[in-house]
Amino acid sequence: MAAELVRHKVDVIVASSQAPALAAKRATQTIPIVMVNATDPVEVGLVASLARPGGNVTGLSQQLTPEIRAKQLQLLKEALPKVSRVAVLRSAATTVGLEEYEVAGRALGLRIQFVEVRGADDLGRAFAALGGERVDALLVPGDTLLFTERQRVAALAREHRLPGIYSLREFTEAGGLMSYSARLSEQFRRAAGYVDKILRGANPAILPVESPTQYELVINLKTAKALGLTIPQMLLLRADQVIE
Repeated sequence: MAAELVRHKVDVIVASSQAPALAAKRATQTIPIVMVNATDPVEVGLVASLARPGGNVTGLSQQLTPEIRAKQLQLLKEALPKVSRVAVLRSAATTVGLEEYEVAGRALGLRIQFVEVRGADDLGRAFAALGGERVDALLVPGDTLLFTERQRVAALAREHRLPGIYSLREFTEAGGLMSYSARLSEQFRRAAGYVDKILRGANPAILPVESPTQYELVINLKTAKALGLTIPQMLLLRADQVIE
């Protein structure tokens, strides 16, 4: 897809997450790329730094910092006080930040294990494997593959009775238990501003990458009830949205 856009000599490419942004950067070093929802843009080489990207890529980062990853696990433990084993479901494209989950898990007394999904057809196998591992809960990063398959991911989590926390609210709206993330719709709205600046002549190399300043907690009470869970009232009061 990125190569096709380059052949059409488009003025700007908007990449909806980190993997498409990387594909676009491999396809062109000259056409400006506005990324949205990139979790680790510096670590994966999309930009030299957030303050000064230094190439043809700029835009908005989801910034799954060590603190945000730790916060997700903390919220999961607050919702499920007895949880002890948490599986991080990830696609092969998610390679950065895994150690941070392990460090945060140890601090909370949680054992973290990783289950890789090789493609959409591999989701059933991955969840079946989780059933044999006796994990208590699930954490799902919002990478491209899993986001695209969020309806199926949420359905499989309910089928296997696995409560989970997700890195984008769209998973919770699809039936996941809870999420803690920046609002993706706001990132796309702000991406339009980047496109406007670039079309007016701004150089993406010196347009700083924006990081979220607000994160939201969304809890799906319908899913909690389906799983036979009682979410602590204090956590519900802190939620930005409760889906009932």
